[in-house]
Amino acid sequence: METVIPRRWAALFGPGAVYFERYVFLFFFLGFAAGIPLALSFGTLSYWLTEVGTSKGEIGLFAMLGIPYALKFAWAPLMDGLRFPALCHLFGRRRGWILATQLALIAAILAAGFSNPQPGFLVPVALATFCIAFFSASQDIVIDAYRVEILTGDQQGAGAGAYQIGYRLAMLASGAGALFLADAFGWEAAYITMAVAMLVGVLTTLLSPEPGAAVVPNEKFHDAMAKFEDMVIGPFRSFFTTENWLLVLAFVALYKFGDAFASVMTGPFYLDIGFTLSEIASVAKLVGIWATIAGAVVGGMLVHRRGIIQSLWICGILQLVSNFMFVVLAEVGNDLTVLSITVLFENLAGGMGSAAFIAYMASLCNISYTATQYALLSSLANLGRTAFSAQAGFVADEVSWSFFFALSVLAAIPGLVLLWILGRRQVGNAVA
Repeated sequence: METVIPRRWAALFGPGAVYFERYVFLFFFLGFAAGIPLALSFGTLSYWLTEVGTSKGEIGLFAMLGIPYALKFAWAPLMDGLRFPALCHLFGRRRGWILATQLALIAAILAAGFSNPQPGFLVPVALATFCIAFFSASQDIVIDAYRVEILTGDQQGAGAGAYQIGYRLAMLASGAGALFLADAFGWEAAYITMAVAMLVGVLTTLLSPEPGAAVVPNEKFHDAMAKFEDMVIGPFRSFFTTENWLLVLAFVALYKFGDAFASVMTGPFYLDIGFTLSEIASVAKLVGIWATIAGAVVGGMLVHRRGIIQSLWICGILQLVSNFMFVVLAEVGNDLTVLSITVLFENLAGGMGSAAFIAYMASLCNISYTATQYALLSSLANLGRTAFSAQAGFVADEVSWSFFFALSVLAAIPGLVLLWILGRRQVGNAVA
């Protein structure tokens, strides 16, 4: 297999040599391109909106603009079955669509940067933000398909790992990096820099090969519609015939609700109690990203040792306690040490909870519809959290920060109650 460094050098990394295989190596950079837009569609933007005096309620509503991430399964079959004019002809079906979404993302990020949001003048930035979320979700669809098609079976794990590393580094750039830039040069400069950073993905796509499996001539619209029915209707029909499906769907929507409810307002909260953008970037972003990665590793090991249900309990309780840490920070106020402890605990618990939750959703999938049912379940999880947590800003407007985060602790309880019911029914079925 061709490597990007001399083979004898790659061999020095032992099992890690697979990351230097040409096709695997691409996904460090494609992951970076996929990770840049996420923070710009809400997290980083919330700091900008807070600075210009936007109300907490309006900031909370901006979380709804992330809905494309929850609904991307709906148009994925169309991107499979149709070709983007000119670009797909020049570069192939997969690369053509990736380039189309990347160029659209650059335009949307620039539009957001020049939108000049002010209280009462939020429509331009809202439209640009929605476009960022939509084109970002669309890019995710095609890159995921490209990864499956270009890598061999024994490269898939390394490809996913490379993608996640690039993705997390990009989130550092568009999160902490953008905040540093905004603090030093202003928000327009920060967004322009992020648009330029997307050129990493464009260049990678131009230098990448088109997978042979993606070249399917003479596809027609009805083929895409047939594929849409097979991918969406079939998995739903299969899932809805399983036992306790309604209870399971409620649990999927609510397990991380407390976590999501709190996270919508952490940006405005940090600024409101006196932290600077640079302090937030140093602690809340840098520490948070690495704590999340560590939490995912620990969560994976916990699932392996304790099983899924026990892990969901442990992680769910830790997530609840981590929300209580924000109550402590609200009472203490501007204290970098308490902020660091809060961010470390919250992201570690969140990373662990995500690992256990992903394992649970994977366990629900019918082997005949694994990829599609997982996409549908994860979309439901995102949709539930987005729709419910969008009201968090209005709540924060009416109560103190301490009371708001105490409510986020209570918001974590319904998911644990549903987990208890599911656990009891699972034991009952096993006994029966």
